[in-house]
Amino acid sequence: DTGEVILIDTGPDLRLQALREGFTRVDAVLYTHTHADHLHGIDDLRGFCQINRQQIPLYTYKEAVSHIESKFGYTLRPPGQFWGFPVLSITEVDAPFELFGTKITPIPVMHGNIQIFAYRIGNIAYMTDVSAIPESSFELLEDLDLLLIDCLRTEKHPTHINIEQSIDYVGQIKAKQSVLIHMTHELEYETLSQQLPEKVEVGYDGMKFQIK
Repeated sequence: DTGEVILIDTGPDLRLQALREGFTRVDAVLYTHTHADHLHGIDDLRGFCQINRQQIPLYTYKEAVSHIESKFGYTLRPPGQFWGFPVLSITEVDAPFELFGTKITPIPVMHGNIQIFAYRIGNIAYMTDVSAIPESSFELLEDLDLLLIDCLRTEKHPTHINIEQSIDYVGQIKAKQSVLIHMTHELEYETLSQQLPEKVEVGYDGMKFQIK
């Protein structure tokens, strides 16, 4: 552990989340996809650039790179004397790569009719906004210590998996520990917790894990 902070996505409330959790640096961002609720806090990265006087690298798939370059091109700039804008770089990835000494594996998953990325970071996988996991992606999810997986609501949804589908995928992936994330207000923490199988729990804002 060398202390680097890897952020996954920049939601519109990024600033409030950072204040709540008390983190003051971001060393890299992995983007799962470019929907507004996962991207449109990108401008708030400027604060981290200013505080730490460093450019922040972004990593994502080809179509997402094009989208960010088109819509948020002003953020993509080399370090200089002026830090009033986000100072970011962007890299297209489609295969495993190393970041701060840790292997990062992009995992293709479906979000409705578009293919996006989940990520495996070491032996942890983060999988949000998923409607289906392609068969070819399961081999990238073997031998996980921790799986964080989408679980929108009870009823089925066209672009997200529901509780039943989440639990089914948890059973197929067989991580040592699984956490359900990205839930709507329709799901109540205590009630859902009582319904889950062993080694599966409900995620919540500010949840932390000690990773060895």
